[in-house]
Amino acid sequence: MRAQSQNHVVIPASCEARASSAKAGTYVRVEGKRRVSWVPAFAGMTLVFGAAVVMPNDCQAETAGIAAYRIVGDAIPEPLTGTAGDAVRGRRIVLDRATGNCLICHKVPEPDEPFQGELGPDLAGVGARLNSGALRLRIVDQSRLNPATVMPPYHRVENLRRVASQYQGKPVLAAQDIEDVVAYLGHLK
Repeated sequence: MRAQSQNHVVIPASCEARASSAKAGTYVRVEGKRRVSWVPAFAGMTLVFGAAVVMPNDCQAETAGIAAYRIVGDAIPEPLTGTAGDAVRGRRIVLDRATGNCLICHKVPEPDEPFQGELGPDLAGVGARLNSGALRLRIVDQSRLNPATVMPPYHRVENLRRVASQYQGKPVLAAQDIEDVVAYLGHLK
């Protein structure tokens, strides 16, 4: 199932509390094609009318590591952080069976790495098939493209089931980790 080609903006969970407090700055500016509106921010907010959203700067800082992002078509076109991804660090995350655990489902072109998965797609050549924005969305939350996916969301904390208490409210990967993995996968051409 492919996402619609409209812009979607996801507001992190901590903004929900700010929106309910009704303080100044708890609204987001929505710049549509014909008008500018202000709407209350809430968790999981999705705007589907071709909008660009500007979040209050302090809202993102309060979100326990969840970055706001904008979905356009089947991609998150802008990086989640202001720092470029590090492909070497991304490779370590992908191969680390405790951090990313990507190899439980995927195969990567690392012949010395034993016991690679076959459940998910082979990641050899993925950088030639998908651009960085498409890779980013699939890592952040593949369920936005395929609600029946078995791939876990690596940068979402809402609406998850069976999460151990020590991991509740925490993303699997931080925003910079996502960018590092995107940089590594982008090199697999």
